[in-house]
Amino acid sequence: MRVAALDYGQVRTGVAATDPTGTIVRPVGVVERVDEPEGLARLLDTLAAEAPELVVVGLPVSLDGREHAQAGRARAFARRLESVAPYPVTLYDERFTTTVARRRGGAAPLDARGAAVILEDYLRSHAETP
Repeated sequence: MRVAALDYGQVRTGVAATDPTGTIVRPVGVVERVDEPEGLARLLDTLAAEAPELVVVGLPVSLDGREHAQAGRARAFARRLESVAPYPVTLYDERFTTTVARRRGGAAPLDARGAAVILEDYLRSHAETP
């Protein structure tokens, strides 16, 4: 199953996606200002090009698991995206993803690498064990 992930931000949102088998994750890019109509349209075009069956939106929570203002914005964004997108949207804990993305480095923008970390973690946590 092809899956995409978003590292949501009010200014920049990182996008990552899997290959058609749902096993190889790659950063796709960054879409700016997805809360505005033009930004949301660009995001929908980007996602359409990836043809996901599911979109995972990173949910920022504190180390103790409490949610703050940014988590509320991510939840609202996920609801808005699901209302206009042709696929389901789910939330996933994104603690430490930016730190991991920074440490890994790479040529892709940090937000896209963060989305890739979210997606890798999501896939690992939802892998079927024999």
